[in-house]
Amino acid sequence: MKKIASLMFASILGGGLALGGYLLITKDGGSGFSIKEGQNPKVFQTKYVSTTTTALDGTTIDFTKAAEETINAVVHVKNRASARLSPLEEFFYGDSRGSNEKSLVGAGSGVIISPDGYIITNNHVIKGADDLEIVLNDQKTYTAEVIGKHEASDIALLKINAPDDLPYVPFGNSDAIKVGEWVLAVGNPFNLTSTVTAGIVSAKARNIELPSRTNMIRSFIQTDAAVNPGNSGGALVNVRGELMGINTLISSQTGSYVGYSFAVPSNIAKKVIDDLIEYGDVRTAYIGINYLDLNTKQAKEEFELNGVSEGVLITGLTDNGGAAEAGLKVNDIIIKADYIDVNRFSDLQGFLSTKRPGDAISITVLRDGKEKEFNVNLKNQFGKLSIDKYDFTKEALGDLKEIPKNKAKEFKINYGLVFSGMLNELLERQEVKKGDILLKINEKKVYSVDDVENELRKNKGKRVILQVLNQQGYAEYIQAIVRN
Repeated sequence: MKKIASLMFASILGGGLALGGYLLITKDGGSGFSIKEGQNPKVFQTKYVSTTTTALDGTTIDFTKAAEETINAVVHVKNRASARLSPLEEFFYGDSRGSNEKSLVGAGSGVIISPDGYIITNNHVIKGADDLEIVLNDQKTYTAEVIGKHEASDIALLKINAPDDLPYVPFGNSDAIKVGEWVLAVGNPFNLTSTVTAGIVSAKARNIELPSRTNMIRSFIQTDAAVNPGNSGGALVNVRGELMGINTLISSQTGSYVGYSFAVPSNIAKKVIDDLIEYGDVRTAYIGINYLDLNTKQAKEEFELNGVSEGVLITGLTDNGGAAEAGLKVNDIIIKADYIDVNRFSDLQGFLSTKRPGDAISITVLRDGKEKEFNVNLKNQFGKLSIDKYDFTKEALGDLKEIPKNKAKEFKINYGLVFSGMLNELLERQEVKKGDILLKINEKKVYSVDDVENELRKNKGKRVILQVLNQQGYAEYIQAIVRN
């Protein structure tokens, strides 16, 4: 009996000590245990997980082929700029502009799209760069030249002088990608080079509001492939290794990936770089409508549209626009553009972003409950099929001509242009008059109308600051708006 009592006492004591220890460890309400400083958790081998998966039709999807074909064509983009001191620092330490020192101000990814060294990336990756260094997957480095950039799509095109046999990623058709389809994101997150993550397409034509970039095209491919800072400009590819998008954004309150990433569709990116190569800028196509998405409360209540929940409602038509000329009317509901279903304006915007002024498209609308199809000729921002030589100058400023020699002699200047004809209404409200002289745009002297046109085209969708010399000899600063 004594032995049994002793065993029972030992058991109760041991159980009590164990219970007390457990309560002591978890008294903070935790869900298990915490590791103290200096302690190491136990390490277990994980189970092997294959990089293949099985599709619904029973076929095997292998990620390794797409990764192998892509990883060597995705590069590290390093953005270097001269160190610039603040005015206070310059006061104490002197002007730093003579310094040749460069500092790394940003890094991201890029995708080689041709064997001769053209690289596509995000505009925000290269913004403000003095020098761009490209590091290939084999650690070879090159200096990149900026061929062109487009802020609205956040796409930039670079070129490196390298052997003409570089690995590259072929473009795929992003219109054909499906929600639920497997994709890989390839890039350099947190400077970890050649990183591949997998996920599925979560949504298409996703509209992401960016208050700081109001003119940006908002028609993204959304995925759940992990994307982090440094992935920007990298490749989103399908399981065949075709480029479906350029990874551009994440939605996060922490600055790191929390489940949502967004890519510029490859069809939009390809159109942008084709324009940059051919024209030096991007030709934007407009259909010529004012609109409302039908899934808004305003559309249902104000326009009393019952039984129709998706599509783009035409609320107005622009003068000389392609839609008005084709016969579309206010209250028509756009449901298709060519073969693309239009559920919201971001669908239509994504489609139009792959087109140029002068292209003809098919628009299907619901009118009085019946489908009707129209052929629409897309136009540019000036209501034309193509841009004339000085359209931006005439629209933003008015008519300009070279400064007469007597005026140049009177004011002792050898540059500038005279406002000679029709003025922009905004300039008239700011009391600019015919005969006044345009001296500078954004502090750059102008010598010819070509100088003005080139500077305005660089600043599409922005405000520019004009230095204007009035006829009394006083220089004033005036704002003008350049159409996007």
